[in-house]
Amino acid sequence: MNTSGLSRQSSPIFFDNNAHIAQNQNIQMYYVGSPVWRTNGQVLRPQNPQDFEKIGNLYTQKKDLFLSSLSGHFALQINCLKTKNSLAATDRIGVHRLFWCKSQDGSPLISTSLSALKAQSNAGSALSPTALYSYIYFHMIPSPLSISPDIEKLPPSHSLSFENGNIRIEPFWVPEFREHNALSIDALSENLHSLISESVSESIGDETHFATFLSGGLDSSTVTGVACNLTDRAVDSYSIGFDAKEYDETPFARETARHFGSQHHEYYVTPEDIFSAVPKIAAAYDEPFGNSSAMPVYYCAKVAADNGVKLMLAGDGGDELFAGNTRYASQRHYQHYLAIPKVLRKRLFDHLINALPTKFPLATKAQNYIKQADMPLPDRMQIYNFLYRHDPLEIFDKDYLAAIDTPMPLELLREQYNRPENASDLNRMLYLDWQFTLADNDLRKVSSMCELAGVDVAYPLITDRLMDFSCDIPSALKLNKGNLRYFFRYAMQEFLPQATLKKSKHGFGLPFGVWLKDYQPLHDLAYDSLEKLKSRHFFNPDFIDKVRHMHSSTHASYYGELIWIMMMLELWISSHQDNGNR
Repeated sequence: MNTSGLSRQSSPIFFDNNAHIAQNQNIQMYYVGSPVWRTNGQVLRPQNPQDFEKIGNLYTQKKDLFLSSLSGHFALQINCLKTKNSLAATDRIGVHRLFWCKSQDGSPLISTSLSALKAQSNAGSALSPTALYSYIYFHMIPSPLSISPDIEKLPPSHSLSFENGNIRIEPFWVPEFREHNALSIDALSENLHSLISESVSESIGDETHFATFLSGGLDSSTVTGVACNLTDRAVDSYSIGFDAKEYDETPFARETARHFGSQHHEYYVTPEDIFSAVPKIAAAYDEPFGNSSAMPVYYCAKVAADNGVKLMLAGDGGDELFAGNTRYASQRHYQHYLAIPKVLRKRLFDHLINALPTKFPLATKAQNYIKQADMPLPDRMQIYNFLYRHDPLEIFDKDYLAAIDTPMPLELLREQYNRPENASDLNRMLYLDWQFTLADNDLRKVSSMCELAGVDVAYPLITDRLMDFSCDIPSALKLNKGNLRYFFRYAMQEFLPQATLKKSKHGFGLPFGVWLKDYQPLHDLAYDSLEKLKSRHFFNPDFIDKVRHMHSSTHASYYGELIWIMMMLELWISSHQDNGNR
């Protein structure tokens, strides 16, 4: 749908050529995705005229119920044509997102596209220094920041209301985690299977030309297996491989495909592929995006699209719902120390251990352990962050750094971490990942690369019902004595191949740092990009030289990732800012 012919005086406009519109004499709604209202035993959908009347009444008469009964993967804006009031909202996990800024009259302009919003607003072409700093910090730009200083992103599960000339932003959903469940683990396992089967079935819908991403991990294998059980034909599954053993997961994917009988397809990404696609991938994002695994996702989706696939099922979200990331378990290592009374820790252990000579390796490890244990969460999770370990003055131009709100990244993390009430440390970490790792990283990566490849994508493991179900699983079942995803593995022990259940987490990684050394065209592209960054005066030129030196001399993988992040920044700027073509 094209909204260019609508009067801006009717309400703030939801700019998106793919948006749907529902309207009656009182209410106008723009939406993408599939918003659903569940209230009084009814399921209301905006495409049904009778349902839309009820949805409009909820908005005008019971705004709290309008938001609390809202579910699905969506972004929407609803406008009251009489009062000129409006409300925008994004789904719980950020499958769809919204950008917004103030118009000249103070009302919000809203869009799913940053470039479209910039074209329709007075936002300039300047880049936000704090957003760019956050990009280096997170390798993406987290909500509510955007790369434009005049535009913000509406965070997941948040609403933006405009009433009587005032804009208000607040969360409309915060999870309630529970640590007690009367059901047995076997009963919970049956419920999980039922919910996943229902979710995969709803994701497929009437589409016959669908396939699955299959990395060979727990999530993609589960989605593939359930999809195979739901159809009478062989489901197509797609994997990416590399001619680099430590990055290649195709043997696990093949095992899953054999186990469930999927029609499996593999494509081996080469350095030539990266060199060919990387400028196009950098340009595909509304904002700089530095997750290097976007490359294999793109080629996986592209091969599927070339074979006629219209919809890909992705397994994203299982680790964040059911505690599958290593960092969750690593934080348990500090619990034993923190359980010691604080007075005893400070007077005995801290004093004695810190007094040990640092020439003893074990003394240094013990001192680092105490230092890290004394840090609160979520700060402690950032101890390996490059911008946490290095002085920003070493990395950024001194004058440019003066314009940066350097505490903001940690402040954003702390705000989200502390939002759920009465939650365990584990569940707070999970919620933090819902807001950051999923919403602004993994989902952006997969959705954008599928769009670039020309195929739709669905996320069956992060439906509202599965999220609610995960909140009812006690922390001790999610992470049991350091065993990641204990409950999920238990539930799937008779469904998934044993090799899948026992494998460690991997994902669509990319051997960029290694190939950067061996493939000259890729080396030249990356190093030329870094050289161009020097002229933009964001970074300390000595730091850029140091990154190139450390990559070529010692830490190819670690500094290769940093080179990728900076290269993608320069390529994005060259595409969006210098050429003015997006």
